[in-house]
Amino acid sequence: MKIGWIGLGNMGVPMASNLLQAGYELYVWNRTPERTVALLEKGAKNTDSLAHLVEICDVLFTMVSDDAAVKEIYTGSQGILSAASVQGKLAVDMSTISPETSRLIAEQSKRVGLRFLDAPVSGSVGPAKEATLVIMAGGEQQDFEEAKPLLDKLGKIALHLGPNGAGTSAKLAINLLLGITVQGVSETILFARSLGIGTEQMLQIISESAVGTPLIRGKAPSILADDYPAAFALKHMTKDLRLAREAGVATPLAESAEASYRHALENGMGDLDLMAILRYLSNQK
Repeated sequence: MKIGWIGLGNMGVPMASNLLQAGYELYVWNRTPERTVALLEKGAKNTDSLAHLVEICDVLFTMVSDDAAVKEIYTGSQGILSAASVQGKLAVDMSTISPETSRLIAEQSKRVGLRFLDAPVSGSVGPAKEATLVIMAGGEQQDFEEAKPLLDKLGKIALHLGPNGAGTSAKLAINLLLGITVQGVSETILFARSLGIGTEQMLQIISESAVGTPLIRGKAPSILADDYPAAFALKHMTKDLRLAREAGVATPLAESAEASYRHALENGMGDLDLMAILRYLSNQK
């Protein structure tokens, strides 16, 4: 089986690397060619166009930034769906996009004989490197079963949730919880500080309590150092909360979180980790 990988950002590189390490023959293409270097050095093979990638490969993975990028990759004038040899291939889109876009791509893929799964992931760069992502898939059951051996090399669990759009719907739901959780921890820390409780002590209390999670423990060093290199950039969290709103969520916590992250983005924090919402909220006092 020959695997094609499109999209070599912070998540795409470690995920594609795991397929290489599992022994699969991997071909890559990226809109920014220099990003292919790390994988080429590990044994991946380069392609000079999407059409070439589609021609060579049996299964195509896409992992790009947003709806516009996915549409360009699939439906652009030089996109996957325009390739002459697309019929019968399987495409797995692991980007975080709207359920509406996933269903649109699936419908257009069906017209040219391409089988399509939406299969976004929960987890950031660390889990991508460790192949411990949670993968949520929408599409035909038989297509999911065909892809599952590959998905099992990328995550600790891969779930088939229903037709196209189900995977992206689940991703927006779990990222809603992520955004609310990180904001909640931030507000808790700021409240504790206002009452004279040290941040390190409060983090220890949270971690040892019923609400302690690997997420909070993993963010503790950044919180204590007030330094937020992006594992999951705040701009992407803002985009996902916007997509959740557009998909219909209108609950109080969702609205509060979306507003907070949007304002933090507008204040120049988009390239920092989403935990930088703590810095933004701290500055609002």
